[in-house]
Amino acid sequence: MIKNLLSKITSFTTNNNFINKFAFLILFLLLTTGAVNSFAQEGHESGTGTTESEKIEKAGENIEHEAEEEFSVIDKVVDHHYIDFYFLGKLHLPQFEPVNVFGINIDFSITKTTVMMFLACIICIILLWFAASSNTKNKVPKGLGNMVESIVVFVRDDIVVPNMGKEGLKLMPFFLTLFFFIMIANLIGLFPFMAQPTKNINITAGLALITFFVTQVKGIQAQGFVNYFKGLVPPGVPVFVLPIMVVVEFIGLFTKPFSLLMRLFANITAGSIIIFSLIGLIFVMEYAGSVIAVPFALFIYMMEIFIALLQAYIFTMLSVLYINMAMHHH
Repeated sequence: MIKNLLSKITSFTTNNNFINKFAFLILFLLLTTGAVNSFAQEGHESGTGTTESEKIEKAGENIEHEAEEEFSVIDKVVDHHYIDFYFLGKLHLPQFEPVNVFGINIDFSITKTTVMMFLACIICIILLWFAASSNTKNKVPKGLGNMVESIVVFVRDDIVVPNMGKEGLKLMPFFLTLFFFIMIANLIGLFPFMAQPTKNINITAGLALITFFVTQVKGIQAQGFVNYFKGLVPPGVPVFVLPIMVVVEFIGLFTKPFSLLMRLFANITAGSIIIFSLIGLIFVMEYAGSVIAVPFALFIYMMEIFIALLQAYIFTMLSVLYINMAMHHH
């Protein structure tokens, strides 16, 4: 084989075709390099005298490494202490020792969700600040300022005023903050290397708790402490049913914020799981999987844009309704 290859290379040295000469020279180098590497590897294995147990241990390490490289949908959805840039590597985030507060260990370490939450806040502040300054300079809103003002008008005229009346305008900053933060937090996860903070139940629970406290404060302010909790039980309830009604109504105070946090968390997480599951078909079914997965993944991705806006609307709408119900018992 080597003699034939050398004879071909010798014959091509007299040929005027430079491309053919170069191609066969590369082929010759690759063959000789591969042969040298294989001989070196065989000599190394025979020289080291690898035992059977070492071979088994090495095989186990290879299997473990392959298992780590497998595509995992859950791994893509849960929170991490690093930001995965895939082929660019991982950015590990700062970790701190847990702090013991009244016997409870609280971990203040930064996670990917924490970074995305602060990023959403920064984008929200910059976006609204730029829109406000732009609309102040221009007599007629245009560009980004016009888009933000249209969203503000939509929240005011289609969510707050129809459900709370004019007195709801006092809480417009709160409702606008909810709407813009949830909308931006849902949208940034659609960009490469990013993730939705609302995909973490701790974030949605925090938003629901804020709404819960605002609901209780506004209800007590509007009716007084005694009348507010007294109004939780409908009038005319029989005495023997009263203990059950008190318990049911008290639990109802917490089921409303619970519905808020679960609805937002479940909808955002479900979209990500569906997209990653479709992508996983490519690894399972190869070409056939890509034919199925790519169109459906793109369709779900487009739906995620709509769902990001829809969930911001639903969360704000329900917050308005819950606060109004607390201020005016119906």
